[in-house]
Amino acid sequence: MSNGRTLNVLVTGGSGPSGIATAKALRDAGHRVFTVGSDAGRIEAAAAEAGGGVTALVCDLANLADVKALRASVAGMAGNVDGVIHLVGGWRGAKGITDQSDDDWDFLERNAVTTLRNVSRVFFDDLAASDAGRFAMVSSTAVSAPTAGGASYAAAKAAAEAWTLAVADGFRRAHAATAGAGTAAGTTEQGSAEQESAQQEKPELGSAAAIFVVKALVDAGMRAKAPERSFPGFTDVADLAAAAAGLFSTPAGELNGQRLLLSR
Repeated sequence: MSNGRTLNVLVTGGSGPSGIATAKALRDAGHRVFTVGSDAGRIEAAAAEAGGGVTALVCDLANLADVKALRASVAGMAGNVDGVIHLVGGWRGAKGITDQSDDDWDFLERNAVTTLRNVSRVFFDDLAASDAGRFAMVSSTAVSAPTAGGASYAAAKAAAEAWTLAVADGFRRAHAATAGAGTAAGTTEQGSAEQESAQQEKPELGSAAAIFVVKALVDAGMRAKAPERSFPGFTDVADLAAAAAGLFSTPAGELNGQRLLLSR
């Protein structure tokens, strides 16, 4: 957990309503926020709407070299990253199985899977080394109940979930290796009695990867455009933002590898 200290948090896919709400919630929680988008004008406007102190950065997250450059840029400004809230996505659907198009699949694979793979690979070591490292993505209830029309979308989200669960396992393994190294050093220098004490006082898991599960997201603009709709089961972007900020005050052991349902 952050224990009230200022963390460096990256919000990827920060140009839309969910990114703006999440960046604002993290900033209001006292963290240093970097919000990332592919279009300079949109991400700068989003950062301004999120509030003073939110830094806008431009990056093509589907390009590994660009993501490495992004990490170098953030490190130069603020040091290592403690959290990544990955909000890149998009929806493509069809009538059924036979008309699932390759263009739609390429779009979904690029946005839902490739961007997540790149970001998690580049920032993994930062997050694993942080005592409050957090990685989170937004997935869909469609993964557990896929429809024929949404086959490509559900498959891409399922792949992204599997990758995120693998990141969670990576955090477990990194923590175990660090704790084991500390115990081994204690054995050499202190003896068996102190080794037993060290084993009983192993540090808690510091980093966690989690999945937010929603049916769909809704924001004030969507409600204004369709005031007659009730949006049943939709998750407000403000609730997603609050959940994202709450990750840093929740013990990693309670979060790592968990699917957190936010749908109502």
